[in-house]
Amino acid sequence: MAEQQNHPELTVTQILLTQDNTLDSVKAESVTHQSSQKIDKISPKIVLATLNARYFHTSFGLRYLYANLNELQEFCEIKEFIIQTRALDIVEQILASKPDIVGFGVYIWNIVETTDVVNLLKVIAPEIKVVLGGPEVSYETEQQAIVACADYVLTGPADISFYQLCKDIINETPPDKKVLNSKPVPLEDIALPYEYYTDEDLKHRLLYVEASRGCPFKCEFCLSSLDKSSTPFELTSFLEQMEILYQRGARNFKFIDRTFNLNIKTTMQIMQFFLDRMTDDLYLHFEVVPDHLPRKLKELLAQFPEGSLQFEIGIQTFNLEVQANISRKQNNAKSKENLLWLRDNTSAHIHADLIFGLPGETFDTFKDSFNQLYHCRPHEIQMGILKRLKGSPIIRHTEAFDLRFNPLPPFNILSTDRVSFTTMQRINRFARYWDMIGNSGRFKYALPHILSDKPFDDFMAITEWIFNKTGQIHKISLKKLFELISQSVEALFPEKHQLVIAKIELDYEATKLKSLFNGLNLYAAEQKESITKNKSLKRQQQHMSR
Repeated sequence: MAEQQNHPELTVTQILLTQDNTLDSVKAESVTHQSSQKIDKISPKIVLATLNARYFHTSFGLRYLYANLNELQEFCEIKEFIIQTRALDIVEQILASKPDIVGFGVYIWNIVETTDVVNLLKVIAPEIKVVLGGPEVSYETEQQAIVACADYVLTGPADISFYQLCKDIINETPPDKKVLNSKPVPLEDIALPYEYYTDEDLKHRLLYVEASRGCPFKCEFCLSSLDKSSTPFELTSFLEQMEILYQRGARNFKFIDRTFNLNIKTTMQIMQFFLDRMTDDLYLHFEVVPDHLPRKLKELLAQFPEGSLQFEIGIQTFNLEVQANISRKQNNAKSKENLLWLRDNTSAHIHADLIFGLPGETFDTFKDSFNQLYHCRPHEIQMGILKRLKGSPIIRHTEAFDLRFNPLPPFNILSTDRVSFTTMQRINRFARYWDMIGNSGRFKYALPHILSDKPFDDFMAITEWIFNKTGQIHKISLKKLFELISQSVEALFPEKHQLVIAKIELDYEATKLKSLFNGLNLYAAEQKESITKNKSLKRQQQHMSR
């Protein structure tokens, strides 16, 4: 691309697990670097690094830092890893670049692994200046172990301040304190990062984009509640960047705007931009405010073809008391009306969120929220467990509601004054099995016939039956899952079993597993013998399963 010719090719690295690397080899890599303690002002070396949860994720934040490095950009490279990679291997790859400064993006999903990397890096090459940034180190900063072994921490939005810090370090005029507070700058002063997505990113990875920053709402479980408002990027410039990405072949866009449909005029222009460029492989992901879908936006959404839209819709809770506790404003009736409208009138894939463990929430109020949401028919119901995000206002409720959080990442809620640890574990298992069965889409024929008008109670019964049978919530093969669902229905809802088997066969065929459906054990062990002995009944059963 012409837009990239003035910049060096960006190195985006996925490091795979290997077994033959040793500490000696890492030390050898650093010998050359250690021979010169002073930074070469003519050609300093900067590495921007982070650990992503998966390879197909890209680090949006690092690309912003890179885009705003100005004259230092030619001396910088991005290295992205995955959290499953050994710290030793990551350090070896970083040291291979012989950096003077290494900046790490630190998040709730990588804080443990990044701490290991930083510790090891400072043992092997203590002269390297380590700079931390990201939401996980922007609050409660000085108490954190990772901060103790770093040289500097930039809290807040560091788009511009990272460049200034690098200049100060290179010019031997470093700041005299470790923790530096970055102040927000006008969005028009920030260089956009989109040209630094590589061709590999465009082909194989998720591209994050944002048309605005901030959120006007004050939901206390979320760090965005600390924002004063939502601020848009200049729309013409933003769409120009989207056009460049599109012309380069980008077809997978995930908008990270917290309230994409807040400004309807802007929303309409962005949606129309993509609708005018619709292709079979274009995919758009948005976070949508559920109670704000005016008619003209609905008319536009109805024009998008199947497979092109995914909406992430945060419901969190339908309980008015809990909503008040967390400062959440939501029109429940309008939200449900809009969810149903989206299902009936658009081809958008609807992913709706609930959070368990909020202040004031009980088992029964959560059950009620789940049942209401289920009847709105979203394709997925994501049940998150409340997490203590550093800096989020939710912690003000800790004493009043006896909120007890896991002291280790991901800092999930363990119990409250109204939810015991045992109950919390039941919901955790429910959520895990729901992901496997309800959200996976693999049981779209059978599940509606398994669940009644009280879907939460029915699925909780299935959850407890499967867990009592297996003791597992992970590493259950798909074939085994089909068997367990059938067996649980036989045990819990015997009157539905024959119909469910017929529907399960349709689901099973859609998976294209190699093993035959007739080879599955769809009955409890104690009944299998009697069925096998009665060949006539066995033949009838096979006939009904076709």
